[in-house]
Amino acid sequence: MTTSAQGLGSLDAAAVAEALGAGDCGEVAGDAGRRAQYASDASNYRQIPLAVVFPGERRHIRNTLDVCRRLGVPVTARGAGTSTSGQAVGPGVVLDFSRYFNRLLALDPQARTATVEPGIVLDDLQRAAAPHGLLFGADPSTHSRCTLGGMIGNNACGSHSLAWGRTADNILELEVVTYRGTVVRLGEMTAEEIDEAIAAGDDRAELIASLHRLAQRNLAALRTKLGRFPRQVSGYALEQLLPERRFNLARALVGSEGTLAVVLSATVRLLSPPPARALIVLGFSDACAAADAVPALLKHQPLALEGLDHALTDIVTRPATRAAIDTLPAAQAWLFAELGGTAEELPEQAEALAETAQQAAGCTGSEVITDPVRARTLWRIREDGAGLATRMPDGAEAWPGWEDAAVPPGQLGSYLRKFTELLDHHGLQGAVYGHFGEGCLHVRINFDFSTEQGTAVFRAFVTDAARLVAAHGGSLSGEHGDGQARSALLPLMYGPDVIALFEEFKSIWDPDNGLNPGMIVQPLPVDGNLRVSPHRAPLPLATVFPFHADDGDFAKATRRCVGVGKCRSAGQRGDVMCPSYRVTRDEKDSTRGRARLLYEMTQGEVITDGWRSTEVRDALDLCLSCKGCSADCPVGVDMATYKSEFLHHHYKGRLRPASHYTMGWLPLLARLASRAPGRVNALTSSRLAPAVKRLGGIAAQRELPRFAGQTFLSWFRRRPPRGDGRRGPVMLWVDSFNNHFSPEVLQAGVAVLEHAGFRVQVPDGTQCCGLTWITTGQLGTARRIARRTVAALAPAVGAGLPVVGLEPSCTAALKSDLPELLDGDEDARALSRATLTLAELLVHHAPGWQPPRIEARSISQTHCHQHATSGFGADSALLDRMGIDNTALDSGCCGLAGNFGFERGHYDVSVAAGEQVLLPAVRSAPAETQILADGFSCRTQIAQQTSRGGTHLAQLIARALPPAEPSARSGFPPLPTEKEHTRD
Repeated sequence: MTTSAQGLGSLDAAAVAEALGAGDCGEVAGDAGRRAQYASDASNYRQIPLAVVFPGERRHIRNTLDVCRRLGVPVTARGAGTSTSGQAVGPGVVLDFSRYFNRLLALDPQARTATVEPGIVLDDLQRAAAPHGLLFGADPSTHSRCTLGGMIGNNACGSHSLAWGRTADNILELEVVTYRGTVVRLGEMTAEEIDEAIAAGDDRAELIASLHRLAQRNLAALRTKLGRFPRQVSGYALEQLLPERRFNLARALVGSEGTLAVVLSATVRLLSPPPARALIVLGFSDACAAADAVPALLKHQPLALEGLDHALTDIVTRPATRAAIDTLPAAQAWLFAELGGTAEELPEQAEALAETAQQAAGCTGSEVITDPVRARTLWRIREDGAGLATRMPDGAEAWPGWEDAAVPPGQLGSYLRKFTELLDHHGLQGAVYGHFGEGCLHVRINFDFSTEQGTAVFRAFVTDAARLVAAHGGSLSGEHGDGQARSALLPLMYGPDVIALFEEFKSIWDPDNGLNPGMIVQPLPVDGNLRVSPHRAPLPLATVFPFHADDGDFAKATRRCVGVGKCRSAGQRGDVMCPSYRVTRDEKDSTRGRARLLYEMTQGEVITDGWRSTEVRDALDLCLSCKGCSADCPVGVDMATYKSEFLHHHYKGRLRPASHYTMGWLPLLARLASRAPGRVNALTSSRLAPAVKRLGGIAAQRELPRFAGQTFLSWFRRRPPRGDGRRGPVMLWVDSFNNHFSPEVLQAGVAVLEHAGFRVQVPDGTQCCGLTWITTGQLGTARRIARRTVAALAPAVGAGLPVVGLEPSCTAALKSDLPELLDGDEDARALSRATLTLAELLVHHAPGWQPPRIEARSISQTHCHQHATSGFGADSALLDRMGIDNTALDSGCCGLAGNFGFERGHYDVSVAAGEQVLLPAVRSAPAETQILADGFSCRTQIAQQTSRGGTHLAQLIARALPPAEPSARSGFPPLPTEKEHTRD
């Protein structure tokens, strides 16, 4: 059987899903939403599968293969879907191992081995090995989400393969199953073991006999044309069949991209890393000069030698990362060299390497990085390269397609110069980075796939680039595999005799061509199945938000997601993205899964009903609108904005969920409740509370916050100003949450601002940022409220007053959402520039003011929206000045996230998100430790799920101020102490 995408036209997705469901194949999905989510990986390619299977047991895999073989359906094995060459998408059935088939089966510290299922994430394996002082050597930049199965499929390498080898070098044994159902255990084999296996006379015997005959007939070709340098990953690793390599079928299978067999388990080698490491950053006049320096630097035996071009670092806009980049040695390109050894010997080794670099032409300077926090920050720039490089400095799109070619390191400088000339010749640009120490370059290029001419340029360029690599003795792929991106170009690298060997090797394993057809042999064209195609015009979808960074094109905005999958990182690394995925581990609940669905919605093929799509609505349901992705996604996917845009159109002219009316209109309802807060509180805490929640679309498990007996505005407008006001006026933004539920926070803010010498003013009337309407997609109402707010604040902003917000979500809305919602409104832009957090005002605009000293410890929860807009830097500086020993939790989102955690159906996910880091940290904190949380949602989650309460930064400072005369807190009880402050 020969299967191709064209040959599947008669197969019905529903029928395939039904057959799989009846065949005990595990969890099966054939709906349009799932098929859309799995139509792309991290490449330029798109193939809509017939069904997706999530196996949990070995029998599910074998049964899936059996059903597919009977139906004549091809199978594509998939891990995290971060492949950049198109080998993780296919037209038949996709087997996603990452969700359930991901267990650590055994770990033997003495033997330094581990046995795993293919869906295990690399970081999970590393965490299991770390207590034993061990790690797995290959460490691609996607280590936080890539699976061992995917690494085996591509022969992944990473930064440290220079010292610790590729995935193939660290594989001891594989257990696999072929498309025809034969289960085989693979590893090294002696001549006696080969003879014994062949003598068994079973299916395994026939397979091994055929492979052995292939090797014996072609020893010369295997020795001279394959395995010439470590990063020769293209094609099949037939050199592993040589007798001197002990006929290692396990390593021969590594890098086969799922075209030969499906991995059931892998036994891997673990190693001991050096006790200490040092990072040396070397600056160069350009990337070519950096490449020229590589051979001399390799003599120092670095663990890693990575290159970055300024074209990549120029793309970075996130303030913290930008600040780290700006501290690098002045240069246009850098090499990151990492050395390993003992702490005593590393300084001398680092100095010697730096001296060697200084002798190289074009070296502009060096620095040894001793701060591990800074070193991690710099390494993360390199790790995020695949995402960062997808946009040029001018915002233009850039794509893979010539992603990871490799040449022998001594040829790197020559190759890079000619590669740059080739880019110029075709009128293209790209940001270069990669594993310079092994001659492997990564680059994203500004191909234009939206036009016939641009696609022709792409095809011509990659063909010329393949010839260029071959001329330098290199490999079309150095670690990402050939996939659809390069398989058709392999004849330019290998002669027809080697291509024939590849075809024979494939036919021995998979004579039916049922596993990932079109990859490596009998290849699909490099310009087929493109995700962006001139032959497929997106639907004309008008939007409310302007999406200027994407030329006003919603389809272009959604395809910002190129699939690198950072949103699938389950571990907390100081990022917020993506809280729902961290709970469910389901692709549909990741930023990428949602972006894929939205993109397919714009294409109108598998998702056919545009803004009315229920598949998109359901996928967006668990999006917390935390805005974490807007900062943490390397390409700036802003799912919160996409969700608001979608909900606006989806429910336009239709009845909305009840929570959109209760939580969405909360600012207005709160104003009404403030007229009789006692009665409202009595109602919401009475026997009628369950009915109130049910009618309001609110989770039954949630306690409803109690309205304050008096709003902050009522108190403020009756009090005389305090302090000398020597610094002039400041506009305090009175947010709806603190005004109606926790006015003591705003009251504390007034006390602190007046102590710092400011004259506090508040906006006229009752203003709102419109956030609750934005998050529920009621953009027409949100826009009207935003216009009113901007108009009310315009005189103060025009007079130069800073606007200080105490509720991070509202502050972020003023800074980022309103200028977008009121596109072109100069007053909205001015308000954005004028808006500050309390810490930003006190640190940067109150020179000479000394905060009270508080010798204490604290843990802090950074609100998601603050993380996405202004960060925690000013808060950290202020706490340091106060003498607070603060630990900023790497907790991500608290889980409540405004209306999200109150909505019916969200409670379990909301609490589970908080339970990952935040809530356990609060419960385990000593009683005397301050729990800092500026966000109303964060404090509410803490109060409802623990016995502690959260404290706003303003409250912490205000409690330590000298007593105000006569009480500046008239109308409210004294500010509670931390021990008293257990509930908001």
